Amino acid sequence: MRRIILILIILIVAVIAAIQLNLLKFTQDRPARVPGVDIHANGITATGGQAPSFGVETGTVAVGTRTANVAVPVPTLQVRNPADNQAAPASAPPSPPAR
Repeated sequence: MRRIILILIILIVAVIAAIQLNLLKFTQDRPARVPGVDIHANGITATGGQAPSFGVETGTVAVGTRTANVAVPVPTLQVRNPADNQAAPASAPPSPPAR
């Protein structure tokens, strides 16, 4: 249940952000009209109403490719002969003291 509420909150925030950034624009094309009801001696007559109509304009995002030259650093590798290695020989670790 918490996940559903969290997803709904994220969606609402995303829609609000899209409206603020002019990625979504809502315009009312046709206003709402309530149904008409007439009461006569012979009965009740109802005429239909009208639901509102909204237009939605969305922003556009252009995605494309372009050619670019990118400088890539080239690593260097130095190989030394094992005979030139000046590392100290490994020594045995000290033995623990006797109890």
